[in-house]
Amino acid sequence: MKKLILFLSLICIIEPANAQIEGTELGIDGTFWASQVGGTAGIGAKYGMKFGEFVILGPSFRYQRSWSNQLAAGTKSGFNVWGGGGFIHARFFDAVFIGAEVEILRSPFSQNGLFSYNPKWVPTCLLGGGLSMNLGESDIRLNVGIMYDILDIPNTSNPESKNPNSPLQPYLTKSSIGTVIPIIYRIAFFIPLT
Repeated sequence: MKKLILFLSLICIIEPANAQIEGTELGIDGTFWASQVGGTAGIGAKYGMKFGEFVILGPSFRYQRSWSNQLAAGTKSGFNVWGGGGFIHARFFDAVFIGAEVEILRSPFSQNGLFSYNPKWVPTCLLGGGLSMNLGESDIRLNVGIMYDILDIPNTSNPESKNPNSPLQPYLTKSSIGTVIPIIYRIAFFIPLT
């Protein structure tokens, strides 16, 4: 896994050295879900540099707020997840994209998936793709995709438990034996800056 992260990092360093920056974009994605017992809201920002017609890459930042309402006990709690990293996307035919997003996030989850008062830095590496297109006459681009966190480790000893390490939980997809699958559905807008 360290070799994959090193490889992606080298691509981010080598590719710009061989190509001219043809523009910059601001990418924004959001996270939201809520119920009577809690929820999560967050935002991710990406500063992308376009290299050629297909490649965009750059740094990213993420902030997420989660809350819980213990209705039986009458208590409320919440926590923050934040951090940054980088991304690289390849866009094809003004219709699809594939990409990788690597971030290091400050997470309050411990190895066993429980809340901890000693937050730790947790790496995430999302690989995936989806639809990518310009919205009408504007140069604003919409990306809708599915990303898989290859660094998340499911809690095999308790299939009902959320994945123990991921600050991006809760995940909604489960395998046939009930283990949570670390898939994220993401919608992002990329706004041209230059």
